[in-house]
Amino acid sequence: MTRERVRIIVHGRVQGVFYRAQTVDIATDLNLKGWVKNRDDGKVEVVAEGERLDLERLTEWCGRGPKHALVTNTEIFWEAFTGEFNNFTIKY
Repeated sequence: MTRERVRIIVHGRVQGVFYRAQTVDIATDLNLKGWVKNRDDGKVEVVAEGERLDLERLTEWCGRGPKHALVTNTEIFWEAFTGEFNNFTIKY
């Protein structure tokens, strides 16, 4: 099993709609490690590590987001796995 890392920048109405909390729930269910945070520019940033298929599932979910989100675009960057995370959290 190959572990990978993905960084996702989510554009649209994604702050104030429980995006971060639901990302933690989804990522934890997928056994991913990393973080999610609101950015100052109104976007949400996600960094996650784990199995490729699970990361692809998270990436797909990020393109939709929770019920009240309106995702207009996602930027996806595949990066080298570091193993630096113990769990999936909200980063402030």
